[in-house]
Amino acid sequence: MRFTPQFLDELRARLPVSEVVGRRVKLKKAGREWKGLSPFQQEKSPSFTVNDEKGFYHDFSSGRHGDIIRFVMETDGVPFVEAVERLASMAGLALPAVTPDAARHEQRRKTLYDVMDLAAKFFAETLASKAGARARGYLSDRSLSPQTQLQFQIGYASNERFALKEHLGKLGIPVEDMVETGLLIGGEDIPVPYDRFRDRVMFPIFDLRNRVIAFGGRALEKDVAAKYLNSPETPLFHKGHNLYNQAPARKATHDGAPLIVVEGYVDVIAMVTSGFAAAVAPLGTALTEDQLALLWKMADEPILCFDGDKAGQRAAYRAADLALPLLKPGKSLRFALLPEGQDPDDLARTGGRAALDEVLGAARGLADIIWSREIEGGNFSTPERRAALEARINELGNVVKDETVRRYYRQDLNERLKRMLMPEQGAQGYQRGQYRSESAPRFQPRRPGQTPSRGGHFRDRPGSGAMARALPTGPYQAASGQLAASPIMRGQRSALSRREALILQMLINHPWLLHEHLEEVAALELAHPEAHKLRAAIIGAFSHYGPTDDHAAETSRIRAAIDGKPDLSDILQRVERSITTHAVWGARPEAATGDVLSTWHQLVALHRQWHSLLRELKDAELAMGETNNDANLGWMQDVKARLSQADGLEALIEGFGEQSGRASGGV
Repeated sequence: MRFTPQFLDELRARLPVSEVVGRRVKLKKAGREWKGLSPFQQEKSPSFTVNDEKGFYHDFSSGRHGDIIRFVMETDGVPFVEAVERLASMAGLALPAVTPDAARHEQRRKTLYDVMDLAAKFFAETLASKAGARARGYLSDRSLSPQTQLQFQIGYASNERFALKEHLGKLGIPVEDMVETGLLIGGEDIPVPYDRFRDRVMFPIFDLRNRVIAFGGRALEKDVAAKYLNSPETPLFHKGHNLYNQAPARKATHDGAPLIVVEGYVDVIAMVTSGFAAAVAPLGTALTEDQLALLWKMADEPILCFDGDKAGQRAAYRAADLALPLLKPGKSLRFALLPEGQDPDDLARTGGRAALDEVLGAARGLADIIWSREIEGGNFSTPERRAALEARINELGNVVKDETVRRYYRQDLNERLKRMLMPEQGAQGYQRGQYRSESAPRFQPRRPGQTPSRGGHFRDRPGSGAMARALPTGPYQAASGQLAASPIMRGQRSALSRREALILQMLINHPWLLHEHLEEVAALELAHPEAHKLRAAIIGAFSHYGPTDDHAAETSRIRAAIDGKPDLSDILQRVERSITTHAVWGARPEAATGDVLSTWHQLVALHRQWHSLLRELKDAELAMGETNNDANLGWMQDVKARLSQADGLEALIEGFGEQSGRASGGV
C-alpha cells in the first residue's frame, strides 16, 4: 500500500476542508460550518456546506459527500493517487517511498522529466529564433497562431546533427540521460550519439500531470522516410498508454465537454481551437486497450472521428472490434466520419465550428457500425446466405464479455436482422434488395407508388403522388465501398453536386417549370439531404401560393419563403457556391422561356442517365460478387467507363442561350 492510514490521517489533519474547498468555492462562515454554492451543478441559493471539525463537505443539491481527497478527485477529475499527491504538495508533506529501490526509481524519473522539460524549452526557443523561420511559416500555413503555438508549447528541432545534444550538455545533462529519454539515437554500434529529431516541427507530449514525456516531430521536407516521428519507448513514455492532449481533455470532460478522438496532433489542435477542448489523439498507433480504458475513465461514450475514406472506415472497424469485448454497462463508443478527403484540421479551417458540429452530431453508435459492416454490399437472396449472416450476428453478440451488455447486444442485432429479412409483401418470397432495414439503408423498403428497377430496387412511377408524401431519400444504395464513396452516394458527408445545384437553381429562378413538371421534380433522385430539403421547400411554397401567370411574382414569393428561414437560406447559398460556371444561360433569371425548357430537359436527361448508370454499376458489382468471371468483370468495367464519360456532361448545355440573346460563337 503506497499510502498508509497514518499518512492519510496526517494529510487530513494538516489541511482543513475549508482551505482546500475554498480554493474553488467562495465560502461564507455560517456558525460552525461554511456555506457556498455547489461546485457540482448550477444553483442560486447556497446548499453546499463544509465542516472542518468533522472533516467533510456535503452538497445537498447533488447529494455528494466526502473529505478533501474526494473533493479533489471530483472537482479536478483525477484518480486517488494524484489527488493525494496534490494535497501532500499543498500541505508540504513528503510522500512516503515504499522501498529504497522505489525511492531511487522515483528520483531517477524526476531527473528524466527535468531533461524532457529542458528539451521542450530549447525547441520552443529554436522555433522563435531565426532558424525557425521556415517552421513558423509552416505553422502559419496551417492556421496555428502564435498564441496556439504557446498554448501547446510547439517547437522546432533544427537540421543540425548535434544541436540539442550540445545545448543540454552545456547545462550538465549526461549523454546517457539524453539517450534514455529518446532525445538522442545511441547504442553499441553508434559511437557518437546524435539528435533523433532534426528539421521537424516539435509537438511535446504530456502525461496526465502535465509533464513532458515524449515528442512528436513533423518533417518539413517532403522526401523523408517518416512524415511524423515519435519518441521511442522510454521509462517515461509508453505510446500505447498515453494520448495527445490527455490532461487538458480530462479536465474539459470533467467540466462537461464531449470527448473526441481524432488521428493527429494538428487535428487535436484544430478541434481545441474550434471550441472542442476535450480532443485527444493516439500516438502514432491504432487505438489500444489501455488508451480505450483511459478514454472511458474520462467519458462514457467518446466520439471517434475518422477520415471519411476507406482507411478511415477500416480504422473505425478496428476500433469497434477492439471495444466490443470490453464493453461495460454505460460504456461504449460513437463514430463520426468526416467528408472524404478532409481531416478535422481541413474542416475546421473551411467550415469552422458549425461544420464540425454537423459531423459530430451525425455520430453513429457502436452497434450501428458493427451491423453496417456485416451487411455492407451483401446479397442475402438465398436461405443459405441469410443463415450465414445470422451465424455471424450471433458470433458478434458472443464476443461481448459482460453478461448484461452481451444480452442486449444479442437482442439488438437480432432485431435488426429480423427487420432486414422481413419480406415487404407478406409471402411473396425474398428478392434481392427487397429487405426492410432501418439501420441499414443499403436495403430500402418498397413504398406505395414505386416500381422495381433493374436489380430489385424501387423508383417512383410518374404520377404516383410523390409530392404528397415525404420526399424519398434515394431509391438505391451503393453495394461497394467504391460506389459508397462517390459524392452522390455519400449524402450528408458530401458536397452538393453541381448537377443537383443547377436543378435547384433553375427551380428557384423559374418556378413556372413546376406547372408542367411538378411530378417529375418530386420524383427526381437527389442524393444530398440539403437538396431534398430545399426541393421540398420550393414545392411547398409553390403549392401554398398556387400557380400564376406572373412568373416574376412566383419567383419573388419562393425566394422570400426561402430567405425567411435561415437554414434554407444557408442551403441556397451553398447551392450557389456549388455552381462553378455562369455559362449555363438557361438557369439565369433573365433566360428566355425556350432556353429554360431546353436546358431543363437536357439537365434532367443527364441526371437520369447518371443515376441509371449508378444503379447498373451496383447490379454489375453484385453480379461480380456472386460470380467472378470475365463477363461480369467486363460489364462492371464498361459501366464505370460510361460513368466516367457521363460525369460533367452538363457542360454540353453551357452553349444554350441563343433565344436569350447569347451570341452563337461565344460565352
